[in-house]
Amino acid sequence: MKRHELKVTKRTVLGKKVKKLRKEGVFPANIYGKDQKSLAVQVLFKEFEKVFKEAGETGIVDVSIDGQVRPILIHNVQYDPLTRTPLHADFYQVNLKEKVKTMVPVITLGEPKAVSEKVGLLLQQLSEVEVEALPTDLPEKIEVNVAPLSAVDEQITIADLKVPAGVTLLTDPSQVVVKIGELITKKAQEEAAAQAAAAQAAKAEKAVQEGAAPASEGAAQQPAEGEKPQKIARDEAKPTGKPQEKPQQ
Repeated sequence: MKRHELKVTKRTVLGKKVKKLRKEGVFPANIYGKDQKSLAVQVLFKEFEKVFKEAGETGIVDVSIDGQVRPILIHNVQYDPLTRTPLHADFYQVNLKEKVKTMVPVITLGEPKAVSEKVGLLLQQLSEVEVEALPTDLPEKIEVNVAPLSAVDEQITIADLKVPAGVTLLTDPSQVVVKIGELITKKAQEEAAAQAAAAQAAKAEKAVQEGAAPASEGAAQQPAEGEKPQKIARDEAKPTGKPQEKPQQ
């Protein structure tokens, strides 16, 4: 496994004041480990980002500080909820001779036969699994070939995964990693039918309301039972034939 390198310095800015560091392009972190006191450190964000993209949370990173090199794993990365930019991380110092537990991403390979033949959809239930191994034996990822899946409800569980020698899977073996689901599930069909019915009902109600308005206006113009019709407008009234009297001078 490739070893990565990262140079850090001790950090004196703590708490909420680290926001100022981030604005200056500095990334805050903490080094911690078994029987070891936590140490606040900082590193240029660009350098951390580059190493993190390559190492992830399973690659060993040799952190240099005060002339010493400490092998660490990057853990507990915190992200900005809007931009997904890393805000803080823990550097877990490891003993290369002691096994560690960590999460490893699961990557699917190939296209399921069920998908290519439009029989079903590929559903990935787990994106990572927990493993235990020596730091130098930790895999960067666990690959699973999904091409043979050809029918709805076919699945691959943790027990079906193949991992390198020296690596132990800790996730429940019965848990489903990937499976083939229906193209349109019954639940989706029911929801679609309910939405269509609601839309139709809303359309019918709107039509009734729009039709009721003119009818009510027309009803107001009709004379009540026993009443005479209203006189027509003045500009449409017939002349009476009587000349208008001239005003007195």
